[in-house]
This record gives sequence, structure tokens and C-alpha cells, in this order.
Amino acid sequence: MGYPVSYMEFVGTIFGIAGVWLAAKSNILTWPIGLVNIILFFLIFYQVQLYSDMFLQIYFFLISLYGWFFWDKELLTKEPIKILSNTWKIYLSVLCAILTFTLGYAISQLHVWLPTTFPKQAAYPYWDTFVAIGSIIANTLLARRILENWIIWIVVDLICIYLYFTKDIVFVALEFIIFLGLAIYGAYHWREKYLKQAVTVS
Repeated sequence: MGYPVSYMEFVGTIFGIAGVWLAAKSNILTWPIGLVNIILFFLIFYQVQLYSDMFLQIYFFLISLYGWFFWDKELLTKEPIKILSNTWKIYLSVLCAILTFTLGYAISQLHVWLPTTFPKQAAYPYWDTFVAIGSIIANTLLARRILENWIIWIVVDLICIYLYFTKDIVFVALEFIIFLGLAIYGAYHWREKYLKQAVTVS
């Protein structure tokens, strides 16, 4: 389509989509496949100065190693879907806001504090940091099978699509359009299952 995609972006995106598809199939290969995506995206985000996204890949790398060795598919199928109480919704919202502004400021100053490692100023440091914090919260809720993880993923995916198109990593942005569709499907599918369980996290 006339877009000069790099091998790193192309391969990383393909492995990312494959990893999500395997996760939907409860296939343990999702973890090693996802590691390839994570390593390549770490390098891509460094190149386009999305440093919060870059650091987020470190978290994803570690949680993927954990999932690869300890994922219990039987537990995932038996554990009921839950929802957050209003208290937890407020707590996580405040926590996300505080971390976004404090870490976002730190990310915005990396080129000042560490000019050798980060010679260019961070792009969209606060939005990028929100993506990182939101992704960590969403991934944690996903691991605990809490419905609201999908709502957070929808918001995160929408922001990512904008950021990545703006930074001209179009292939990655297209990947997140697919992720957005999967998140919308996940929210609908999990809600239908939850309505049959009505288990609330307090």
C-alpha cells in the first residue's frame, strides 16, 4: 500500500497478532510467540521515542515468562468472571491518574537526565505513560478474570491507534485496530458469561 514497513515492524506485528490469536485459543505457544513481538516492539518504541511503551515491554516480557512456565489452563477455565466494586473502580482510577502524571513527567525529562541514552525528547510522554499504566492494570485484571480489563483495553487500544499512526508506525497501528476488535468482542463475551455468575469483587 506504499507504506515502507521495516522488517522489525512487520515481523513484530505478525507475531503480536499470532500471539493474541493463540491466547484466545488457550494455546501455551502464545507466550513464546509473544516474546518475539515484545522484543521487537521494545526496539521500535525506542526508535520512535515512545519510552513509556518501551519500558512497558519489560513488564510484558517478565509476565510472559511467568505465563509460559506457570499458565494453568484448567484454572483459567474454572475461575469465574468477576467485576470490580465501585470502591476498587475509584481506587484504580485515582492510582492510574497519579502514576500517569508522575511517571509521565519523569519520562518527559529522560532526554535531560540521561541525554546519552535518550538523545531525543519523549513523544507524547503523558499519553504514552497512560498507555503503559493502563496496560499494566488491564493485564493484571485480565489475569484475575475481572471483566473491566476489556474496558481498559478498549481505551488503551484507541489511544495506541492514534499514537502509532501519528508516529508513522502504521503496521503497528493496524495491529491495534485488530486488538480493539478483539477487546470489544472480549467485553461482550465476558459480560454474557458474567451475567450467568454474578460474582462481585469487594
